[in-house]
Amino acid sequence: MYWGTSRWNAMEIMEAHSVARQFNLIPPIAEQAEYHLFQREKVEMQLPELYTKIGIGSMTWSPLACGILTGKYDDGVPIYSRASLKVEGYGWLKEKILCEDGRRQQAKLREVAIIADRLGCSLAQLSIAWCLKNDNVQCVLLGAASVDQLYENMQALQYLSKLTPAIMSEIDKILGNKPVIKKEVRDQR
Repeated sequence: MYWGTSRWNAMEIMEAHSVARQFNLIPPIAEQAEYHLFQREKVEMQLPELYTKIGIGSMTWSPLACGILTGKYDDGVPIYSRASLKVEGYGWLKEKILCEDGRRQQAKLREVAIIADRLGCSLAQLSIAWCLKNDNVQCVLLGAASVDQLYENMQALQYLSKLTPAIMSEIDKILGNKPVIKKEVRDQR
């Protein structure tokens, strides 16, 4: 039997790994982390050392950011969308879409959608393929609400090879959110 963690930080994962090894138990093999075009910090900055140090993998969730990365919120909140639900627990999504930062994200997505169009895929397919392109991502959990959505999402696999380093760089330039590892500068005195 294998097990993993979900939404744990790197120190908690390392501690669980160490305790498991100390007591001759099976350590966690994967961390389940949110990862998409606008949520990159944990998978790209906090976990990479664990990928190499203890061999943990990442199983990512929300590759479409609750539908934000599908383009359906481009002109506001559609009446049959998750963000329009009046059910408790979804107000945050509507606020996220309509706030100033949400509008900036939508503007960036319109530019990314041009790349998707050039590649012959949907924005959703590009977003999922982008997640899968990361060598440290072993699995992307999809949250399709229908068979048609699942089919469209699975088609993302055919666009992986089209995400060349130049295309990935172009996406990074549009988004402007690629995490940067800060190197320590030692005092040379």
